[in-house]
Amino acid sequence: MNVRTPQPCKMLGSPIQLAILTLIASIHTAHAQEQSPAQAQVKATGESATIAEVFVTGTKRATSLQRTPVAITALNAAALEDAHVQTIQDVVNLVPGFSATAQGDHGVITMTMRGVGNDSAKTEYADPEVATFINGIYSPRPEGATALLFDLEGIEVLRGPQGTLWGRNATVGAVNMQTARPIIGETSGNIEGGMGNFNRLGVRGAFNVPVSDTMALRFAYINEKHDGYVDYQTLPSISIASQQAAYAASNKGSLLGFQTMNPNLFVANGPKYGAQDQSAARISMLWKPTAAINWNLSYEKYTDRGTPGMNLMQTPRDGQKLWSALIDTAPAVERNSDSLRSRVDFAINDGMAMAYIAGYSKFSGSSRYDQDGGAAVPTSFTTGGSHQENNTVSSNYVNYSHELELQSTGKRDVDWLLGLYYAAETNDIRFDIPIMNGTQQGSVGWQGSFIQPKETVESSAAFGQATWNATESLHFTGGLRYTKDTRTNVGGNGYTWNYDATVPQTPLNPHIDPTKPGQGYSPSKPSNDGTYTGDKVTGLARISYDLNKDNMMYASYSTGYKSGGLQDGGRTYGAETLTNYEIGSKHTLFGGTVKINNAFFYEDFKDFQFSAPVTNPDGSHTLATNNAEGAKIAGFETEIAVKLTKDDKIQVSLAYTPKATLGKLIGGSNDYALPKCVADPTISTCVDVTGFTMPHTPKIQAQFQYQHVFHMGDATITPRISVHYESESGLSVFSDHFGAPDKQEAYARTDLGLRYAAGRFYIDAFVRNVSDNAIKTSAQNGFSNGNGTQVWQSQYLAPRTFGFNAGMDF
Repeated sequence: MNVRTPQPCKMLGSPIQLAILTLIASIHTAHAQEQSPAQAQVKATGESATIAEVFVTGTKRATSLQRTPVAITALNAAALEDAHVQTIQDVVNLVPGFSATAQGDHGVITMTMRGVGNDSAKTEYADPEVATFINGIYSPRPEGATALLFDLEGIEVLRGPQGTLWGRNATVGAVNMQTARPIIGETSGNIEGGMGNFNRLGVRGAFNVPVSDTMALRFAYINEKHDGYVDYQTLPSISIASQQAAYAASNKGSLLGFQTMNPNLFVANGPKYGAQDQSAARISMLWKPTAAINWNLSYEKYTDRGTPGMNLMQTPRDGQKLWSALIDTAPAVERNSDSLRSRVDFAINDGMAMAYIAGYSKFSGSSRYDQDGGAAVPTSFTTGGSHQENNTVSSNYVNYSHELELQSTGKRDVDWLLGLYYAAETNDIRFDIPIMNGTQQGSVGWQGSFIQPKETVESSAAFGQATWNATESLHFTGGLRYTKDTRTNVGGNGYTWNYDATVPQTPLNPHIDPTKPGQGYSPSKPSNDGTYTGDKVTGLARISYDLNKDNMMYASYSTGYKSGGLQDGGRTYGAETLTNYEIGSKHTLFGGTVKINNAFFYEDFKDFQFSAPVTNPDGSHTLATNNAEGAKIAGFETEIAVKLTKDDKIQVSLAYTPKATLGKLIGGSNDYALPKCVADPTISTCVDVTGFTMPHTPKIQAQFQYQHVFHMGDATITPRISVHYESESGLSVFSDHFGAPDKQEAYARTDLGLRYAAGRFYIDAFVRNVSDNAIKTSAQNGFSNGNGTQVWQSQYLAPRTFGFNAGMDF
């Protein structure tokens, strides 16, 4: 590898200035000797004064990150370890223009990229706009994003539509996680254990075993657990006389039917909300029967026995803490998934290769959640407060996919790739919402069960992409993908409480079958039965030019697509599309000690699928999905890595999004107290949010990381600091209507780390969210305090956490 000695340089005032001036100056950067791929992949050691070259697979072939004309953030295993990454929600701080939101009632994570996302993409009713892949295999449900990230080679985050090569639901981007592969002929491994506050305990390990000269196995395991963050409040002491007065006031002065409140219905101990208890194990095989054939096969088992997050009062009641709630529904999460992933690569000849990629996954889960979060203290057993549970009684899906790729290899005038894809899914769900007046003892406010015994999804596609290398420096790329999607709902319906006076008013629970007569429930009409079929052609056109071996520019036009589908009542909604115009540049400067990647983009987002729980004029509740006009979004992203010395490294990322404006949309949601709907007679309450700002899209999002290596004989000590800044951002499409309660104000969050390494042993201490900021990720004001005032509640990123991990490689 050719390495040039870094020259002193004056730091510029801002990442934007640095990026723009670098773009201009890069035209005059001197040529240097080219390095071979073998040299480039040598891992940089602590003694290296340059930044190691990174190879990515975002174009479905291994290319240098700095020579790939796509906006990609590549995070290797070391970067993930330094940032203490466990789930996708931990990754977002390392990627410009990326955010993730915890959704408490289902305990899942939804993602937004470049201003486009869908907070309702948390069940089978809505798909995400950011697609998640593991080893190139699509993970179809949002539960996959909550799975533990362990024993990974790295993560690639592709920003912008990936509709040609990656396909399904990669409307605005894709996240591809690559698990660590077995190594033939090597016996090696690692083991790690850790502790922290909230009684955190963690253990993980991996072991590589050679089986023969052509085969190796790898075993990996992880378990992470900690107590919940949310303390239980005690029900205030309310005299019987006060309870009777409140009850009589609501019952025409009569005490007939009065009951005293049962304090034992409120949760005082046991697992708290916000707890983690997740485990996963994986066995992987690599077999090379011949020089031309590689087979990577893995099986993974994942379990989750933690608890969901909680909606906390933004302004706690007097004498209470932010991280506490008056809870009358004990939390529970049970998730199990089994995944089988396979990839067979076959080198047909020196100029052509074929790959067959297949995946199978099976998921089952359930959860129990206190939706009201104790927003109001009840004044009697049936007045003052509200008891609402959001319970996933059961959720199951089976998904499998097949992909066949044929592509050119080696250096040639035209690089090409052709592919066929097929995926199918069958899922079912029962989701219950009991709402009682006052407490669980009270009368029914409303309750219903949404039962979908069978939903099927089929998606098939054919795609191709080619790059004409017109000269050594000039490259033209074009690609098309044809996708056909079919969805069916069979036997599904909503069953709503019919207020039959002869049926006892008890909260809906798994032991009640609302489909049977005499239980107090009536089916919705029409049912959810229906079929949706749609197809779409998406494409890519791109030109890239290598100014020299260290600097390149590109411009692209690309489209993304998310299928339409079915909703309650068997009604269909249409597909959404996104057209992205992008200009980017990538630079390697000062002998490889500075790397800068920039992207300017403009998105035309059409037919945005807005989903929300709503109340119909007849009082029934449904999850409605409507195609909004869309949004116009423009922005700039930059990523800068600097190796100041062999022991000092700085990384900076910036996303600037000055424009993220919603098109025509009449939005309704039961999570918010909205005015009576005049513009849309199909729902009870709504707000015209046309022209409002897209949620989870701060104008400025920046990340700064610095680390220094101190040498102590054969050992090293590496302190590191990471600061994440975001300007004010909305938490829903209604944020510009409600203002501050539905927004997260500008904030800066700091994480610290300290790593000691000696030989094969290391210990890594960390503090996350040093200043213990309360950072909102969602909001609602659908519950009142009993006096007619709506209570604002939010979910938050974790409070301050600290701990250590110790381990060794062998």
